[in-house]
Amino acid sequence: MPTRPAALAFVFVVVALDMLAFGVVIPVLPLLVLDFSGGDPQNAAWWQGVFGTSFAVIQFFFAPVLGALSDRFGRRPVILLSALGLSLDYALIALAPNLWWLLAGRVIAGFCSASISVPSAYIADVTAPEQRAQAFGMLGAAFGFGFVAGPFIGGQAGAIDPRLPFWIAGALTLAAFVWGLFVLPESLAPDKRAAFSWRKANPVGSALMIRRYPAAWPLIGIAVLSYLAHDSLPHTFFLYANARFGWDQEMVSWALVAVGVVSVVVQAGAIGWLVRKLGERRALYFGGGAGLTAFTLYATAWAEWVVFVAILCGGFWSLWSAAFQSFLSRTVSASEQGQLQGALASVRAACQVLTPALFNGAFALGVSIDTRYAGAPMLVSALLLIAAIPFALRGTRGGAQPASA
Repeated sequence: MPTRPAALAFVFVVVALDMLAFGVVIPVLPLLVLDFSGGDPQNAAWWQGVFGTSFAVIQFFFAPVLGALSDRFGRRPVILLSALGLSLDYALIALAPNLWWLLAGRVIAGFCSASISVPSAYIADVTAPEQRAQAFGMLGAAFGFGFVAGPFIGGQAGAIDPRLPFWIAGALTLAAFVWGLFVLPESLAPDKRAAFSWRKANPVGSALMIRRYPAAWPLIGIAVLSYLAHDSLPHTFFLYANARFGWDQEMVSWALVAVGVVSVVVQAGAIGWLVRKLGERRALYFGGGAGLTAFTLYATAWAEWVVFVAILCGGFWSLWSAAFQSFLSRTVSASEQGQLQGALASVRAACQVLTPALFNGAFALGVSIDTRYAGAPMLVSALLLIAAIPFALRGTRGGAQPASA
């Protein structure tokens, strides 16, 4: 199957706009929650936990539905309806008069968020197997761009009006819908579509689907451990940097910008070249080694500059994700790519339910001994990546041949 560059460009733009919109609301949503909580930080923190858990639980159950729908009706309508639904959801949040409206908005966002699973299935449809690692890397770059530019735009707009970022986010996702409506081609041919079944369109059904493909099992193991390892940074980085080096919010924000820039540069510019030079299997190991090095440096950082070295190494960890997704996409048939990516999104959501307690608990334990051990959550992440090594050795043995042509 030849790669279709024009189709890839379209889906990357749609995803970039969706992620930019998501990033725009990151710095202002907590402030809106605090305002609705009467300025009580404890109450605001409780509601933030409710929002995060609600979103993750909805994603866990509904991501397989979106994937299965895309296998039945094609990727294009699911991507477009997701973008339209999110644009309306951001407008709802912008008009929200209380916390219950905000909660409704987060629930709707969980139902509509096809920005992870369905575009990944789209990539598997339109790329040759040997080009998928590079394409998944470019998709990661689109995500990274949104997380770099979005919070900056949201912070500036929020200083004008706390609700303005939500209107901007709604406009961006509406633009993604309109863009896709006119230029996004369908990627899944009618003869490769599968009948929709509620028996399959749920986390249990997705697990049973994967069970039929033994080659996918170790790669799913990599996904679980990688998703868990990733979340130490978003959950505890500010606490870690403040406790270990006394960094304030501004310094942490610059570090996060560095994370985003390195991620975009590596995923957009380096992954394709490295995969061609190393091959997918060695590229996966190289990326895993870079991630392990990054988390070890975070955990043991003896000076501030070490954190930025860790950020640089962490950028190359994206090779690990792109390569294992490429291997995984070859283990199932073309008519089940959406269900596979929905299963992955469900796994990701399940991990997001578990990781706050895991990493915040590790941080609390570390600093209770000494602030030098504030990097305990990153040490846990390093151990999780070590645990993924046997899965990687097994999952890449024989190149993960396709389940069907």
